[in-house]
Amino acid sequence: MKVAPGTYVPQVRTDYPEDDPYVGLYKPVYDREYPAVDTGYPYFDESPANRRLTWFGYNIVLRILGWILRIKYGLRWQIESERQWHRTSCPVRRWLRQFDLSRGAITIANHCYRHDCASVLTTFHASSHMRIPMFAPNFRTKDQFYLRIVGGIPIPAAEEGLSAMKAFNAAFDRYNAKGYWFHIFPEAKRWDWYKPLRPFQKGAFTMAYKYNKPIIPFAVSYRPRTGLYRFLGPKDEPLTQVIIGAPIYPDTTKPRAIEVERLLNETHATICRLAGIEQNTWPSQL
Repeated sequence: MKVAPGTYVPQVRTDYPEDDPYVGLYKPVYDREYPAVDTGYPYFDESPANRRLTWFGYNIVLRILGWILRIKYGLRWQIESERQWHRTSCPVRRWLRQFDLSRGAITIANHCYRHDCASVLTTFHASSHMRIPMFAPNFRTKDQFYLRIVGGIPIPAAEEGLSAMKAFNAAFDRYNAKGYWFHIFPEAKRWDWYKPLRPFQKGAFTMAYKYNKPIIPFAVSYRPRTGLYRFLGPKDEPLTQVIIGAPIYPDTTKPRAIEVERLLNETHATICRLAGIEQNTWPSQL
């Protein structure tokens, strides 16, 4: 990997796999009860109780978590075209208004530490009209409540059969019809503090084409832990920052396979650029 001058590459661990980018390095404890993620699971849940829960998550919990991340990880963000760092979501929200996001959008980011999702959602003060497809077993971990309040939707496992995946897809059809935004990590598995961008899976880009939603690329990158931050967080973990690129729009007049490929490759290249990666270790897809 080759990075741009001034780009920081943390040396937190060295045991990252070199042959399979989809290996799960995060080893959670599955010790919580949760309903079976099968055909009968309520993938689409617009009940008053669930709407109140996600409103609480986005308007209370995420705001508090955003301040904690500013203190613990020095979280800051930048719009690529402006070259100015921010710690408030207002400039990002104003900047997004210039784009046609009437159909909603799909936000994409590299999956590189426990709070990367919160880091992205905090940058533009995402609303509770956000849904996030997630690895179903993680809903049986200590993060269960957090995954629910940010609108996490468990993805049914292959062994649940085609009918369960049809129910999952039908739920996202309904969320799309209501103008919801989606957030997806196309690297699939989380590799903490990893700098190179791993290959992307096609699901997010197939969804962007299907729903004619633009993709907004976010790059989570790092800087050294210096000054007071050395006492406010783990000394072996870097500070974090998020750089946001302009939306990438699908062209639904082109064949799906060709356009999905183009969206994937362009988004991958964009996030590499935003993260300061000039030559990446992995290809854009396998």
